[in-house]
Amino acid sequence: MGGANRRIARTGLSILAVVVAFVLLWEGYKLIWTAMGWENPVSPDDRTMPHTWDIFLTLLRPAQRNGPPFILVELKAALMTLREAFVGFLIGGAVGFGLGVLFVRSTMAERAFMPYVVASQTVPIIAIAPMVVVWGGRIDLPQWLSVSLIAAYLTFFPVAINTLRGLRSPQPTAMELMRSYASTGNETLWKLQVPAAMPYIFTALKVSAAASVIGAIVGELPAGLRGGLGRDLLQFSQQFTAAPEKLFAAVLIAGLAGIAFVGLVTAVEHRWVQANRRLIT
Repeated sequence: MGGANRRIARTGLSILAVVVAFVLLWEGYKLIWTAMGWENPVSPDDRTMPHTWDIFLTLLRPAQRNGPPFILVELKAALMTLREAFVGFLIGGAVGFGLGVLFVRSTMAERAFMPYVVASQTVPIIAIAPMVVVWGGRIDLPQWLSVSLIAAYLTFFPVAINTLRGLRSPQPTAMELMRSYASTGNETLWKLQVPAAMPYIFTALKVSAAASVIGAIVGELPAGLRGGLGRDLLQFSQQFTAAPEKLFAAVLIAGLAGIAFVGLVTAVEHRWVQANRRLIT
């Protein structure tokens, strides 16, 4: 428990240091550029770059007249977006893991399908999202599930590639030892290859967690789904000249949502590592 508390404290201090550094850079830029009369690369005026304290105060003000604080409205939107991202994360992770297992089991399948898996990532998500929403509507999929499928599209690729690398990471001598014990393919997979692949898989899952939040935010736009971060970001971007601090505050909440999701995956990784250490010792 002491080690876990120290790790949490270090993480908290690191996040605080990053926030302080960001505020100093932001306000320092505004101060120096205003004093020198510079306009490039970004104008330091309050409409383009509002003060950081205005952004934080916006979170505490009512989102609408006599309404709840802005931060509560955006946290509710973040929870909705995270639900879509989480479902997409699970779907994409399962598909990616399945592809990795298929490719390590069959060289023919890898040669046949790997080019298409790689090519799928060259198609911009902004082009994929409307098609998924339209197709989902034709088969009566709930809108939020269509958004989750868009998140899954960004999730499966890193999981598939890292799973494949991880499953191939055991030493040839370890594979030979399993064969000498007359282990079946499934026994070798679950008792040797998957445990060896877990560091690779967790690395991919952390990348995919952040990507799934991006996919959910982007997917909410063509879906016309209200109540999520995507719709709010679009609305505040259209109102940027009148209230730029709202857009920056919403972006801040979106960033925190992604950090929280990655943090959850990291916590699961630490628990897995601790559990396996107990088994070994």
